[in-house]
Amino acid sequence: MNKKTFLGAMAVVTAVALTGSALVASNMGFKLNYSLTQPSPGVTSKSGTNTLALPDNKQTGLVDAKNLMDDIGFTSVTNVQKFLALSDTLTTYTGRKGTAAGFTIDAGQAYFVRMATTVNYIVVGSDNPSLPYSLLQPSPGVSSKSGTNFYAYNYHQTAADAISLMNDIGFVNVTNVQKFIKLSDTLTAYTGRKGSPAGFALTPGEGYYVRMATTVNYTPSHY
Repeated sequence: MNKKTFLGAMAVVTAVALTGSALVASNMGFKLNYSLTQPSPGVTSKSGTNTLALPDNKQTGLVDAKNLMDDIGFTSVTNVQKFLALSDTLTTYTGRKGTAAGFTIDAGQAYFVRMATTVNYIVVGSDNPSLPYSLLQPSPGVSSKSGTNFYAYNYHQTAADAISLMNDIGFVNVTNVQKFIKLSDTLTAYTGRKGSPAGFALTPGEGYYVRMATTVNYTPSHY
């Protein structure tokens, strides 16, 4: 489903019960109107790079990076980037001639999406409240260079800010949580320890780096 416009404010989320029962939020579907912004230096975005968190149960046909670009609107997207924990690097897919191979879209993994034009993207799907995400500790040459994971924040998750996420994962297991700042194309890191910069709220649709000291198979608390 490719929709570039959506009636209502950007932050409005419409919950649609998949079971037909009363509110059981964590296994409900939702539509999230999420703004993917073009370059607007000094205003909102330095390069048009945005983080994107997709739901566990994505809409039909949204399997890989090319599908995602097509769903957003191919001509509006410059590239989609996936974080590689083994090397702490990004692989970039442009969908154009000469690009690197595409990659699958995995539950719990966030992505960078670089835009040429602004699109209010309708994120459709549902979260799986029983699905654990493996947040990896440092294991150089095996699975993770530094213990950094690019986590897709769940819409129905109860952790509303960086410290709440750290506590929900298990505070002693987490080194920091990092938020991407579009205005400057930089990261701000919250450690929850003395001397840390201020914490920050978590926004549905955004991805966050979570750096781990120990591996945790994390099942988010949902409402």
